[in-house]
Order: sequence, then structure tokens, then C-alpha cells
Amino acid sequence: MSPAWQAGFITSPLSGEPGGPAPYFRREFTSDGRPWRATLYVTALGIVEPYLNGTRVGDEVLAPGWTSYRHRLNVSRHDVTELIESGANVLGAIVGEGWAAGRLGWEGKRGHYTDQPALFLQLELEYDDRTEVIGTDRAFTTSTGAVLANSLYDGETYDARLEPDGWSRPGFDDGSWSPAEPLEWDLGTLITPTAPPIRRVEELAPVEISTSPSGKTIVDFGQNISGWVRLTVTGEAGRTITLRHAEVLVDGELETETLRTAAATDRYTLCGDGEEVWEPRFTFHGFRYVEVDGYPGELRPEAVSAVVVHSDMTRTGWFETSHELVDRLHANAVWSMRDNFVGVPTDCPQRDERLGWTGDINAFAPTAAFLYDVRGVLGSWLADLAAEQREKGYVPWVVPDVLSTPSPPTALWSDAAVSLPWTLYREYGDLDILRQSYASMTTFIRSVEELLDETGLWSSGFQYGDWLDPDAPMDNPAGGKTDRHLVASAYLCKTTREMAETAALLGEDADAAHFAALAERVREAFRREYVTPAGRVSGETATAYALAIAFGILDADQKVRAGKRLAELVAKAGYRISTGFAGTPLVLHALSDTGHLEEAYLLLLETGCPSFLYPVSMGATTIWERWDSILPDGTVNPSGMTSLNHYALGAVADWLHRVVGGLAPLEPGYRTMSITPRPGGGLTHAAVRHDTMHGGIEVAWRVTGRRMNVEVTIPDGTEAKVTLPLHPDSLVVDIPAGSHSWRYDLPEDRGRRAGYDLDTPLKTLAEDPAVWRNLTEVFAKHFPGVPIDGTAPEAASVSLNKLLEYVPSASDELKTDLVAAIASAERPSRTTLPPSPRRNRTWSD
Repeated sequence: MSPAWQAGFITSPLSGEPGGPAPYFRREFTSDGRPWRATLYVTALGIVEPYLNGTRVGDEVLAPGWTSYRHRLNVSRHDVTELIESGANVLGAIVGEGWAAGRLGWEGKRGHYTDQPALFLQLELEYDDRTEVIGTDRAFTTSTGAVLANSLYDGETYDARLEPDGWSRPGFDDGSWSPAEPLEWDLGTLITPTAPPIRRVEELAPVEISTSPSGKTIVDFGQNISGWVRLTVTGEAGRTITLRHAEVLVDGELETETLRTAAATDRYTLCGDGEEVWEPRFTFHGFRYVEVDGYPGELRPEAVSAVVVHSDMTRTGWFETSHELVDRLHANAVWSMRDNFVGVPTDCPQRDERLGWTGDINAFAPTAAFLYDVRGVLGSWLADLAAEQREKGYVPWVVPDVLSTPSPPTALWSDAAVSLPWTLYREYGDLDILRQSYASMTTFIRSVEELLDETGLWSSGFQYGDWLDPDAPMDNPAGGKTDRHLVASAYLCKTTREMAETAALLGEDADAAHFAALAERVREAFRREYVTPAGRVSGETATAYALAIAFGILDADQKVRAGKRLAELVAKAGYRISTGFAGTPLVLHALSDTGHLEEAYLLLLETGCPSFLYPVSMGATTIWERWDSILPDGTVNPSGMTSLNHYALGAVADWLHRVVGGLAPLEPGYRTMSITPRPGGGLTHAAVRHDTMHGGIEVAWRVTGRRMNVEVTIPDGTEAKVTLPLHPDSLVVDIPAGSHSWRYDLPEDRGRRAGYDLDTPLKTLAEDPAVWRNLTEVFAKHFPGVPIDGTAPEAASVSLNKLLEYVPSASDELKTDLVAAIASAERPSRTTLPPSPRRNRTWSD
């Protein structure tokens, strides 16, 4: 950063109504010859677009992004040497209201950081004998131009007729412009950015342009994104084209329910000077569809393109399988991450929210760190979290914090202060990540320690619990089946252990001993309160069992019993999802880690509502906030909280990477790793690639007939323990760096099932997950809401035929469906069928 700031913040005295015209700023100066180096430092309270001699400086958009401005405000640095002219020059900028001055949050409040946009520029001209500095001050003049309105939520209005021609070049007459006014701001908040800037990352062409039933022109870009539309048009001056954005169509019309109060509407008025190309710069939208009104003539595909905008992170993780819907599920998680990493890891990019919710990123963090290099974005965000925690005395639920009420300590949300640094350390192996967050981590854990009851339980205070459990009341997303304080105490078992390990790694021996004792205390308290000696977990919910298993709360025998009970609960639900934000990232891991891989695949591959693949089957291109954000009839869930672009439930991708693909670190940073693919669910192929700190890793397995092929490549300086999938001898090998491959025959009896019929006892049928899943579907079809239990004691002696004797209304169709259900499950596993033609792996999205 510059050794000293000589500039200050300036604003426009012309600022009128909030959300009105964006101020333009300019200053003309003279350069006595060309400097050997010219550096421009730029930031704003708002969104800034800088210019030098008529040229837009840099390729960043939505700069300076959103940080906790009162503590940390990013300043961009640009080398502008080639733009300086000998003689007259002009430095200028347009400033939109952005996050600092605009409407932010569902409460409708504005001006969280300032009541008007403000600009900071410092241009340093280095000559052989001196350095000259030109900084924002009263010498700048200001006016308005073509940007008549701008709002992150509501959109941008631009009248090209009003653009001051040549305003950012020498010779422009700014006699009618007003002197800029200073705005007081602590320059100690200015920092060098540690996160990659927000940029235009990709462009999408329309996949369809259609006319709606009401006669509207609708453009479908085929993918839900964050960004905006670039428009190309030729027409008469004064014509206004309106672009309304939305995530979904209902009955062929634009549906804006998921936007709530965000207008998400851009307007462009033509100047009439030949072909005009325009895109907004002071807003962004979450959308797949755009309704275009006022376009002259026929709207052709080349006239519109969707510009994808997000933090310019480096992709590091890829995954693919032989299952089209699973691949789309994974792609949806990737897209939702991209769309919600616009400077801050947000909950959604479309509605009147877009806040940095701690719980969402905490649930998704292992997946995020695998897919992209997130050290910059999440490192910066954790610095904001720590700064606000120091100021407020608590970890805010959203960072930066713009909520009007305090955020009491809450499991999964507030404890992101601990678990997110730990996840990043596990991914990158960098102890500095833990050092930088250590004070924040310990402060949070100690604050919760003070809240524990006399038994060591976190048994009081507000909790989000298993947020958005599909069985929670529509108007109470926190009201799920699982006791919210059970969730809190389980997560505390996890975070206290992470805290103890962190302290030990950093040589904080006294803290390590204290936190290790605390971790054991809260674990024992949980076991006393919520776990029976045999391993039953209070509440009998999938989330409760998943947490107890995944967080190492149970002993070995209890874990086996809990895994069996979890599998029974999952089967009883017909392999439909029954978990929310707290349980979903862990339920597949808990099943596969306790020997219930088949049940895990059945849960993964279910397409009924609610399920992982239900949104995919409904055409989703991103992860939904609710499992049923779109109802089976195609209408939007009327809860008022139905984003179609929320990455939290996409945390299932972590299981895809670790279990289906088989790749997991054995030590932080992947110097040593486990490669243990676990095929199932009829998949015939899976591949995963991950670029680590040591280099790229690739793992692929493929079944062709009765033959397994496994290929592994690991980088220099690493080692791996490879457990070959479905190997007849259960072969495990240790490998060094390099490329390795294995080919072997699969066991002869693999994929065969026992012969079942209508006289087979229910207990026997229930012990076969695939058969039982099919049978429960049949009973749900014929007797909705009436459960069938294969675990009751009498199930050992009662067959389907016997059961049907007690059902006088049993139809021939029911018997036919039952026979078909058994036969369908008895067919050889799809993993033994010939695979589809091998695709050339390009590791695209």
C-alpha cells in the first residue's frame, strides 16, 4: 500500500434522493512529460468505476466489494503508466451507492455506512527527480450523468442521452459542475485487498427466446447466475428498453416471488447514435430469465448475453460420474457457490438479502475449499468476522453485520469462527490460518463455555437448530424435528475438539489442556443427556444420529447401533430427505461410515420430493434454499423464503468427493491422502480431480462388464493409501508420487440378490435396502400416510401375502406392483451393466 495517504474522501453536494443519480467526479491535471511509473489507488463508499483520460481503469467490477467498511475498506492498486499523457490529463470516476449507501437487508434500511456515496483516489506520478501526488479533494468537480438510478436490489436506470460526452478526457467544459465536498472517514481503515477482485468471469448466450402467454418476450439463458445482461441495440433516441430478471417461470410467465421486494429491473434509454452496447455496472442480479420490453424489432440471440459476475477465484476441484442427475447436482453446487461468492460468501444473489450468513458458509465450507481456492475470499471474510466480534462482543450471524438486533451465540452459525478456520487449515495445511483466527476462535468458545448449565450442556438460549428441516412448519424454519439444544450441544462437541487441536498445533499448551478438558466435558454431558448405553439417540431423528456419529460422540459399539438405527430411519422415510442445514452435510457420511453405503446411495439417488435429486428432476441449475422451493406442480413455495440459489444444502458434494470419488486428506494439505472410492447405486464410473498445494490429484474408477479399472495420479512430495474398490482380496496399497493403474475382475457374486417373493418375511425384505425402498414406494402409492414397518418383532414371521390378508381392499394392482417392486430390486446392480461411451474428461463445470 502507499506509504502515506495524501488524498481524502469526497462526495457530491448534488446528492439528492437516495437511489437517485450516481455522482460523476473529475479533475484535470498536467503532467510535465511521462513519468516512469504511475500508480492509481482507488476505493469508495459505494461502487466505483475509475477513468483516466477517457479509459476505464482496470477490469474489476463492483469494486471495492463489500467488507466491514468501518474496520477494513479495500483499496485497489492499478499501474496506469501507459495511460498518462504529456500535458493535459483527466482523472475521474462514477460512484454508485452499492453496499455502503444503498438499501441492504430485508428490513429495507439504507445508508448502513454512509448517507451518500463517496470517492477516494490517489494518483502517484513517479519521475526521475520527484513524485507528484494527485488525490481526491476540493479541486475535483462533480455532476451527474446517464446513471439516473442504481441499487443492488432494484437495478440500474441509464439514459444514454444524458452521458456528458468527453467528461473523463481533457478539454471537457466542466464550468457547470460543482466543487466536490470532503467526507470524514478514518483512513486507517484502508487496506490492501487479500481477496481476488470481482470480475466478469463468463458470458452465456440465450438458449431460447420465446413469447409468454401474455405476449412478453422472455430470454432463457439456461443457467441461474449472478450478474447482468449486456444489451446490443440500434434504435431511435428516447426509446427505453426494460430488463426484468427472475429465477423461474411459472406457466410461461416471469415469476418474481423469489425476489421478494427486490425489483431487479434495469432500464436503458437509447441515445440514437447507431449501434449501442450497454450493461449495468452498479448492480447485479440473480437470474436465469429476463423479460425484455421495448426492444425495437425482433430480439435476436446475438443482441443479449448474460455476464456472469463473481469473485475471480481459481477453480481447484472437479467431479463427474456415469449418472447424469448426480453430475447435474454437483454442477448445481458449483454454480451456487460461484453465484454467492460476489465479494462475500452470501446466502443468495437475487432477493432483498444477499448477506454473509455464517451458518451457510460453515455448512458448505469443506465443499467450497475443495472446489475453489477460497483462501483469499474467506480469509478476508474471517478478518471481518473477527473485527466485528471485537467491536460487538459476539460473532454476528451475518458478516458484515447489518442486522438491527444482536446475534447471541448460536451453533453452526456463530461457531463458524472456529470451524471455518479449521476447515481451511485442513484443506491448505497452513498454520497461519489458525494463528490469524486464534483470538476470535478462543473468544467464541469461552463465551459459550460461560453459558453451559451445571451438567455441561448448551441447554439455553436461541438456536437455529436443524434449519429448514423439510418437516418444519413453513412459517417456522427453525422448528424442525430435532431438539435445537441437542444440535447445539453436538456442534459444541465438534468445535471444542477443533479448538483443543488448534491450541496444541500453535503451542498454546495451557489452552490446549483447558479446551481438551472442555471437549471431554461437553461430550460426556451430551452422552448422559441424549444417548442410551445401547446407542439410541434422543429424538430419533436422522439429524440427531448423523451428528452423534459424525462428531465422534459415541463409542465404537454405540456407533454401530446408531448407524443401524439411522439406516432404519432413512428407510422409513422412503429415502426422502429429512434433514436441514445441520444434518444434511453429515447424513451420507454417517451412513457410509457405519457400513450403510447402499442406504447412502439410495438416499443420494432418490428423486421424489424432498430429496437431493428432486430439484434436479425439476430442472434446477443451482441449489435451492428449501428442498421444495418449487412444488411438484411447478409453482413457487409460498413461504416467502424460497431462493433458488442457496449453496448450503449443496454440502452433499463433500460426500461425492470423498466417498464416490474416494479422495480425502490424511493430513492437512494433502501431503498424505486416502484414496478409497466406494462404488454403489448403479454407478459405473466416477472421477475426481483436485488441485492441492502440492499439485494436481486425479482419481478415476470405471466398471466395464465384470472388470474394474482404477487410475490414480498424485503429485511430487505426496503419498497415498489406496483401497481398491470391490477388489476380491480387499487390496490396500501405499503409493508414491506418480501415475498408477489397476485392472482386476470383480467378484462373481457381486450384484446378485437373494430370491424374494410375496411369502418372504417382512424382516428379510426390510434388511435389503433396495427392495425395501421399492416396497415402501408401492405402499405409499396405494395407502398414503400409512407406514409399513419391517423392524417390528412380528415382521420376522409376517410376509406380504400374510399382510395382504388383513387388507380387504387389496387390489390386483397392488399385488402386481409389489411383485414388480421386488423384481426390479433383484435385477443386477447397474454398476455391472455396460457403461456409457467414455467421455473425454475436460473437467469443465
